[in-house]
Amino acid sequence: MRSHAEDDLSAPAGWTEEAVYVHRIGVQPHSIAVGTARSDLVDTTLLLYSTAPIADLEEADHVVEADIELPTGDLAVYGPADDPGQERHVTVAAGRYRVRVSYLPSAPPASGHNDSELGDHFRYRIDIWPTGSPSVLAVLKQGYRLWAG
Repeated sequence: MRSHAEDDLSAPAGWTEEAVYVHRIGVQPHSIAVGTARSDLVDTTLLLYSTAPIADLEEADHVVEADIELPTGDLAVYGPADDPGQERHVTVAAGRYRVRVSYLPSAPPASGHNDSELGDHFRYRIDIWPTGSPSVLAVLKQGYRLWAG
């Protein structure tokens, strides 16, 4: 997900070794890239809130939070198998938001996934709410280090 008007779509999105193995998200000022265990069909739910929701640490395998700036209010969301131009746009008020990404273990989807694709199946829940003050990236629940494949 990224602020569509502000970021170069070919930018590396903050992928450091720590981002890959610890955070599982790559963070830049106007984008957050979610590392997924699979690169085919990725079941994702995006929820917008007016205040911070309670984190579901029981059901989730991994939970991480970070800030994103949306200076234009245009949030572009797309998956690992999407080509440029296939993003979905969500319009929100311009400003700073907190993003919580929860990795929820799940069964394979009923259709649309590749049986030969390596990696566990997760449902990714992305909670977003406005925040006035900046916060640092925080891992609320750490999943296993070897988690994809």
